[in-house]
Amino acid sequence: MVPLILVLLLALILFGAGFALKALWWIAVVVLVLWLLGFIVRPAGSGGRKGRWYRW
Repeated sequence: MVPLILVLLLALILFGAGFALKALWWIAVVVLVLWLLGFIVRPAGSGGRKGRWYRW
């Protein structure tokens, strides 16, 4: 009975990790797209040159 519970627990942990990693990949893709769009639509800064669209 204990090995069966351990196998089921391992499967649950791996399923949860896989779902979390897939979610993190989608979040990373969205952040990358927003970052790249920031280079395209950044406003003009002082002196007519392009400024940063973020503050850091």
